[in-house]
Amino acid sequence: MTIGIWVLGDQLSPEQSALQSCQPDQCRVILLESSSVLQRRRYHAQKLVLVWSAMRHFAADLSGQGWTVDLRECERFGDGIRSWIAEHGISELRLMEPADREFRRAIEALQLQVPVIWLASNAFLWSREDFAAWAAPYKQLRLELFYREGRKRFGVLMEGEGSSAEPLGGQWNFDQENRKPPAKGLQGPEPLWFQPDAITEAVISKVEQLDAALPGTLRPFHWGVSRSQALQVLDHFVETRLAGFGPYQDAMVSGEPTLWHALLSPYLNLGLLHPLEVIRHLEREGLRREVPLAGLEGVIRQILGWREYTHGLYHWFGGDYPASNHFAADRPLPGWLEQLGGSGMRCLDTVLEEIAASGYAHHIQRLMVLANYGLLAGLNPQALTAWFHRMFIDGFDWVMQTNVLGMGLFADGGRLASKPYAASGNYIKRMSTYCKGCRYDVKARTGDNACPFNSLYWDFLARHEGELRRNPRMALVIKQLDKLPAEELGAIRAAAGRHLEASAPAPR
Repeated sequence: MTIGIWVLGDQLSPEQSALQSCQPDQCRVILLESSSVLQRRRYHAQKLVLVWSAMRHFAADLSGQGWTVDLRECERFGDGIRSWIAEHGISELRLMEPADREFRRAIEALQLQVPVIWLASNAFLWSREDFAAWAAPYKQLRLELFYREGRKRFGVLMEGEGSSAEPLGGQWNFDQENRKPPAKGLQGPEPLWFQPDAITEAVISKVEQLDAALPGTLRPFHWGVSRSQALQVLDHFVETRLAGFGPYQDAMVSGEPTLWHALLSPYLNLGLLHPLEVIRHLEREGLRREVPLAGLEGVIRQILGWREYTHGLYHWFGGDYPASNHFAADRPLPGWLEQLGGSGMRCLDTVLEEIAASGYAHHIQRLMVLANYGLLAGLNPQALTAWFHRMFIDGFDWVMQTNVLGMGLFADGGRLASKPYAASGNYIKRMSTYCKGCRYDVKARTGDNACPFNSLYWDFLARHEGELRRNPRMALVIKQLDKLPAEELGAIRAAAGRHLEASAPAPR
């Protein structure tokens, strides 16, 4: 009789708790590569290659460390795990708690005929119990309070000892220094990409032969697929990008899809890197290299603050959260979202083309272009959240539900964000180079050439005026809405209606 350990595709760390619960000579490890996932979600082709290739590389790495490892290709998880259990006489199956709720539900629904032991996840800095203990006293959970607690708890960018410790530089947050619009001709350093090895090429060939029309461009594929390559990306970020990360982290530039961004999220979310090792490395090297504190604090806040915060909220909010729809938005997704281009708006089409090429867009492109459009247009929040999950190289349920439903669409009514992050075309003009050469006039609100972000913005405010008027943080924009002459507002809303009608998906 043998102990079995099932490693899921986003748990690719030898330090994960299920592997740590057993010695290599006491158990057998299984990784399952199931094509049935595509029956539920048509993932971006590069995302599928990344996960499957990373699993195969991880299996090889574990084998080299003395583990007995099986990687099985199967149609369905249930069939694959049952045959493996029977074949090897598995007496007990151990798993690390999945980050996504649906994985545990799906595994429990298999009703396997052996005991299934769940080990608490150690993939994040905050356990679910610790996050719940922090969250319980608060009526509203805000990132800044959580982030400060994390800085103190883990001793990151702090001066002094114990209760007298203070944030390095005398303040917790340097966000205002990290929001510069793009300077003319702004270019970031070249990212570190990799050529596919034989394992990855085999996966690419498999995906090419699937009987499924997957979104996105499959080749060239340049993501790292192993812990070794993930560590190289971390080192490359520190050496070439960290010092310049801060000022332009919110900027959007045509032809510059990565600028100074770290490109670490896929590797963190697969388990190839652990958040604390990344934070410690960034802090140590950033201080040694005298990187501007605003930029160093900014990138650490994304990992120690936002990433941990959204994961904690995902589990704290519970199983009803995915159905959130505060504004009762029900418009279906336009066809150009699935096609990853063809909206006619240069900002959206630029971002969608970049996603098609790599499955990546940075956080402001996601929030202030894609999710902002979804909010203003009243797109169905569940459909748009699922789209984000499928299209992004780093997308999982725990990532996208809080980021899209909460931050992007305000579909949770303010449980995460304090106001809707709604913006007109003026924000995109200020923070990007996208408006240059666009067929639409970013200064116009009415007429056939008016920027759709403008007409949709004022239409959104008018549609939800009663609700938004009760939010103190929306007071200024509601005053601006009140000043609009009725005739002009009517023309604006008519322009929004024409755009939405033109963007409706084609009948099936």
